[in-house]
Amino acid sequence: METLLELQAVRKHFGQQVVLNNINFELSAGQIIGLIGPSGAGKSTMIKTMLGMEKADAGEALVLSHHMPNRHILGDIGYMAQSDALYETLSGLENMVFFAQMKGLTKKEMPQAINHATQVVDLSEHLNKSVSGYSGGMKRRLSLAIALLGNPRLLILDEPTVGIDPALRRKVWQELRQLKQNGIGILVTTHVMDEAELTDKVGLLLDGKMIAFDSPAQLKSAYAVDTIEDVFLKAEGEG
Repeated sequence: METLLELQAVRKHFGQQVVLNNINFELSAGQIIGLIGPSGAGKSTMIKTMLGMEKADAGEALVLSHHMPNRHILGDIGYMAQSDALYETLSGLENMVFFAQMKGLTKKEMPQAINHATQVVDLSEHLNKSVSGYSGGMKRRLSLAIALLGNPRLLILDEPTVGIDPALRRKVWQELRQLKQNGIGILVTTHVMDEAELTDKVGLLLDGKMIAFDSPAQLKSAYAVDTIEDVFLKAEGEG
């Protein structure tokens, strides 16, 4: 399988604080990896470093075999940040069209792509409303729809289901599993431990270190517990 994401001995400091401590990580096509850890563990920094939004102090980060930032491969990456980056004076549809253009979709491709992405997040009937009037949950759904645009080879989703109800969360994960079947690689950070159970591998970040990285079944066996939530609690206690 093609390697889509690779971090080799990545270190990142903010002043005297070590935020990423010798991180090694790999994600392949057709794979969903969950990244879990308490707030402040380094999850978002790890994503920003691999995408070139933060510069690593040591080590190497490769995305689709390239160092980031690299505008030539941006169209192959669907990225959803932890905080929504939307144009609030525009409607949901106008946001979708703008980001579709940024990703290189043609006018012919746009209607179907936008329709599919907004159906996945159950936002179709709200597309003509101004984003300034959206609830926090609706903004998250729009951000996720934007990340899904354009048939990306790699999806990087930073807490995509925050503020989304359980039924819609299930629908989103059905879509992610379908994308996985189509060979797309997906990295998801989450605080919802039930979601971590749905991944192929789980990385557990604690104090900037990747203290565990394996399949949910292997992690539960290694920590002698029944759920990923218990893995998280036991690992955090040991840490």
